[in-house]
Amino acid sequence: MTMVQQLSAQDAQFLYLETANNLTHIMGVYIYDPATAPGGKVRFKDIIRHVESRVHTSPLFKRRLYRLPGDIDHPYWVEDEHFDIEAHMSHARLPEPGDWRQFCIAVARYFSKPMDMNRPLWDIYVIEGLDRITGVPPGSFAMLHRVHHAAVDGASGAHAFIAMSDIDPNGTPAIDAPPPEFELGRAPTPAEVLTRAWSASMQSPVKFMNALMKMSPAILQAARKTMTDGTMTAGVPETRFNVPVGPHKMFDATSVSLADCSLIRKKVEGATVNDVVLATCGGALRKYLDHHKELPKDSLVAVAPINRRGKESGAGKASTPGNQVSAMSVPIRTDIADPLERLAAVRDYTVEAKEAKTGSSARVMTDLSQHIPGATMAAVARILTNERFAVRSTNLFISNVPGAQVPLYMAGAKLIQQYGMAPLANNMGLFIATPSYNGRIAFS
Repeated sequence: MTMVQQLSAQDAQFLYLETANNLTHIMGVYIYDPATAPGGKVRFKDIIRHVESRVHTSPLFKRRLYRLPGDIDHPYWVEDEHFDIEAHMSHARLPEPGDWRQFCIAVARYFSKPMDMNRPLWDIYVIEGLDRITGVPPGSFAMLHRVHHAAVDGASGAHAFIAMSDIDPNGTPAIDAPPPEFELGRAPTPAEVLTRAWSASMQSPVKFMNALMKMSPAILQAARKTMTDGTMTAGVPETRFNVPVGPHKMFDATSVSLADCSLIRKKVEGATVNDVVLATCGGALRKYLDHHKELPKDSLVAVAPINRRGKESGAGKASTPGNQVSAMSVPIRTDIADPLERLAAVRDYTVEAKEAKTGSSARVMTDLSQHIPGATMAAVARILTNERFAVRSTNLFISNVPGAQVPLYMAGAKLIQQYGMAPLANNMGLFIATPSYNGRIAFS
């Protein structure tokens, strides 16, 4: 018999946090050159056929939400009995002049639209006519792949994309292992809903206190650190990014060589490529805000996600949709002019943070949220996302998701550029996604 599958608390919170202006889906932006495909062309129906051949690789593609009245408990995943792949895929052509600016506008407009929450939480928009974009071969097309954050995090989303990709123009899947066995889920009976909701409500105070007691040393340690070490708890300055978020998002991007990032990393002992990414964002924002005569005296603070799957979990864990992510706050040292001094300061902070000094508050909230009933979490989310109550806890979000370092293909076309977009929130109007692919890293 098919199992009843309920969303975890962390997955469900992305549904509760969504508002008309703060949409909580993520989107990959992929540009392909069809010159490698048979005949040098890829038609829209070829892309549909290719995606359809890969929907068996993840439950993500064929399951939809089953949400309960009043959010009395977290929603369930159920099989979409009306699944139609063409309902998830559409295409268009860039208006003239078909340049980078037109492309950025098209990307931003698509990202700004709400998803259809009555179907499986993904869709694909193919854009043709990218003929006047520097560095993009004529005839290329883009694929905008949206997935709701309730269904995936950065790591599981990246894995789902690679499972949909090939390693050559001939259609050899990038992941040759058989897909994990999974069930799509069935709708719960009224009795099951009531039993689970009642159990969650009754047990949550006990589980919440147990979790709190287990974590109390980490909480005390973080509080002590806060009171004694000013560098770890610098206030979050007010910037133009810390305002209520409107319905219309904006997009732009550039990319650099990963080899260049590695050379920079070697200039500062112990620094990582991720440190270089954070310091680079700090330098860019310092220059930008200084140009507008808005550079604050204190450093801007970014939130950076931490993959909680762990290296030992391997591809099996990464292939499991859902969210297993925590986060840490990092000053990106916009207060330091010299780039290498800035990188050294970022390295000093992240080394200490990785030793479990700073990420504890995010981990505590992630773990405690597992024991909050659905209705309570939904109500709290509505308050936290309200522009009157949103707390300025960070200036921006920076997400670095490592990608494949070999060429990938889709329906014979070669992937040449990759970018990303992710949710904003009131008082956090800037998100820098930095996916890496085939020797380059994008800042989008």
